[in-house]
Amino acid sequence: MKVRVKVLISVFVTLCVLLSAGLASAVVHVKGVRYWSSKNYTRVVVDLDRKPSYTYRLLRKDPSIGKPPRLYVDIKGAALKNGIKKVVPIDDGLLMRARVGQYNKDTVRVVLDIKSIASYKVFHLFNPHRIVIDVRGEGKPSRKETLKAHRAGKRHRGLVIVIDPGHGGKDPGAIGRRGLKEKDVTLKVSKLLKWELRKRLKSSKIVLTRDRDVYIALDERTAIANSVDADIFVSVHVNASYKRTAQGVETYYLGSTQDEEALRVAARENATTASETTEILQYIIKDLERSGNQQESIRLASLVQESLAGRLKSRYRDVKSNGIKGALFYVLVNCDMPSILVEVSFITNPRDEKRLRNSAYLREIARGIADGIIRYLNGEKT
Repeated sequence: MKVRVKVLISVFVTLCVLLSAGLASAVVHVKGVRYWSSKNYTRVVVDLDRKPSYTYRLLRKDPSIGKPPRLYVDIKGAALKNGIKKVVPIDDGLLMRARVGQYNKDTVRVVLDIKSIASYKVFHLFNPHRIVIDVRGEGKPSRKETLKAHRAGKRHRGLVIVIDPGHGGKDPGAIGRRGLKEKDVTLKVSKLLKWELRKRLKSSKIVLTRDRDVYIALDERTAIANSVDADIFVSVHVNASYKRTAQGVETYYLGSTQDEEALRVAARENATTASETTEILQYIIKDLERSGNQQESIRLASLVQESLAGRLKSRYRDVKSNGIKGALFYVLVNCDMPSILVEVSFITNPRDEKRLRNSAYLREIARGIADGIIRYLNGEKT
């Protein structure tokens, strides 16, 4: 009997230890706070080690206790990582600072002390897990007015176009069977595209999110475009498939889809699973319904796809146009401007990989994308 009691006690203790370890491992650790800012836009990113449960609220100014307006995010079941910086000065015209602290034993609170904001959005992205807080101010230049002036030949303000070479640094992207890396192709195409656009749009500003082989997080790429008040955002990528025969060019805009191929491509570019990619879709759909950018993005995608495929097919008869598709690409989430992602060939197709090593082929890709952008800026209909 005593032996049985000892065994039961031992099992109970073991279960308690395992349960305690399980609860400890379920804690969301807040690893740090990053931000990018400009006069009219700030993005704050809270880095986490697992999926969070969170709430947020905007508080009005409270003169009685000397508090400015604040936006706070409460992360449930969370703890601060050791050594985390608890106060991050920002002081950019919109925000004074970000503060992070252990609000109670199982809640971490992130507070943004506000100078002046017009709107904000809070959402969660996967792999790595992070909460993104986008804050926008008043007085932002009107994109419609800018495009209208451009189309009328009145360049009151030069257009700003951001080109995003996919992947880079520690992230090679897709790799061809002979070792060609997506990150190298996208950088070459993007530099050629910048040159083409500078030649044709002399008063405009063309910005690359990276101009060398460095790693840039997806949320930073979007922040760069928003912070420079871009009029157009184009992310350049190279496709990949388990099928060696898969080939062609295709252009994406941010949208919902049930297309398995589009879901696969988005999951690969997001470095997530398809289920993780679709999990934030509900938020994105609601945002797209409020934003006027989706229809403009679709028009931009249509013109770029038509121009790119047409140019390549006139010189390489076997190139296939795979059309335009909506999908959930993180790099396009919460872009303030018409934005698209172009998959310029399949690096896993032996013939495409060979062509992607050829400067003449890359130049035609850049010219085709530039043709579509110019057609869009000039107000051409699809």
